[in-house]
Amino acid sequence: PSSAAGGGSAGSRGASPARTALAPRDTTARRKGKARRGRGKARNEGQLSKQKRSRRMKANDRERNRMHHLNSALDALRSVLPTFPDDAKLTKIETLRFAHNYIWALTQSLRLA
Repeated sequence: PSSAAGGGSAGSRGASPARTALAPRDTTARRKGKARRGRGKARNEGQLSKQKRSRRMKANDRERNRMHHLNSALDALRSVLPTFPDDAKLTKIETLRFAHNYIWALTQSLRLA
């Protein structure tokens, strides 16, 4: 049993340097092969800049619409919250905090009733 373990460890020691010596070469060769490959046909700079500009404009439109919807929702929330004085507009974070505290106070009053 001890000779089998010794033989196994000697065999694995002999195989390790060969594996470690080959492994870096294999990965290097793979990396070089992947780096050479392209992504389809090449486009000229004019087409790329138009595409980038189009993507940026679409992203800007989406962000603008998202902010409009968020601001509309905050305005609707402000309209149902009691504020003093009525003409003061709460900021976004003040609106959210006030709504949280108002809901908590209403919940507590219901629990006590």
